[in-house]
Amino acid sequence: MATGIVSMAAADHGYHVINDVLVVLAAVGLAVLVAVAVFAWCREPLDLKEPDVPIQLLTFVAACAVVGTRLNWSQTVHWSLAVVAFSSWLFLLPLAFRAMLRYRWTGLRDRARGGGELISVATSGLAILAADLGMTNLAIALLVFAICLYLLMTGLVIWRVCHDPSAPELFQPDIWILMGGAAIATLAGDHIHKAGVDAIKPVTVVTWMVASAWIPLLIVVSTRLRPGNWWAAVFPLGMYSSATFATAAETGWRTLTTVSLVFFWIALTAWIIAAVESLLRFRRSRARDAPSGPAR
Repeated sequence: MATGIVSMAAADHGYHVINDVLVVLAAVGLAVLVAVAVFAWCREPLDLKEPDVPIQLLTFVAACAVVGTRLNWSQTVHWSLAVVAFSSWLFLLPLAFRAMLRYRWTGLRDRARGGGELISVATSGLAILAADLGMTNLAIALLVFAICLYLLMTGLVIWRVCHDPSAPELFQPDIWILMGGAAIATLAGDHIHKAGVDAIKPVTVVTWMVASAWIPLLIVVSTRLRPGNWWAAVFPLGMYSSATFATAAETGWRTLTTVSLVFFWIALTAWIIAAVESLLRFRRSRARDAPSGPAR
């Protein structure tokens, strides 16, 4: 998902080589990660009764949406990934809601974190697919639903901040998805606008402003971030770049094109750091799991 959105930001600014490389990596990476995940789940089944599990799995829906958008030159691939994304969303969303209903509001508050926004991110991703495939009314309905989900999950996070501001889950890289959730809603609105719905423009401007308003606060929070999944921070940065580029095109605020370019380079740098960190972690785990030599 993160690789696909950074490739989108590269394409926005005409960096075609970077775009092509990242698109290939995103498509191959999606297939590999699905295979690895299925193998791991067969060995150790997931506990779908915990809300975090189905919500985190919605990353797959968002990934299919992003990769499908990047490979839209092939109608077969585009439609195939759209079907997979919609089917997975229809399966995972009820599981997420059922798991959430097991807890009272205070229980949901005590589990709230930035990663919870994935429930909204995945829905906005589907709105993008629907708009691109000509299903405009469905795209609008999905975007409205995504915004409602965003408000719900953001409200829970803010409530947790007020109740327990030192909670360690609030200082993980996925806290940046608070911004990313609003940014992908902006991009979904842009795709709906391109499909011929001019009335959506004020919505995209508001969601872009919400995404922008999060950035100063998240920068401050980032000074206290703990080690975690840094890919969770790459996606929002890349998404903000694309969302800002789209907003510049919609509104004519050309200064935003420069802002988008700055965030593209920030996102690409974050992508490189996350990739290197992942490779080093994989190498360390292989070395730790390797059998020791014969005793002398």
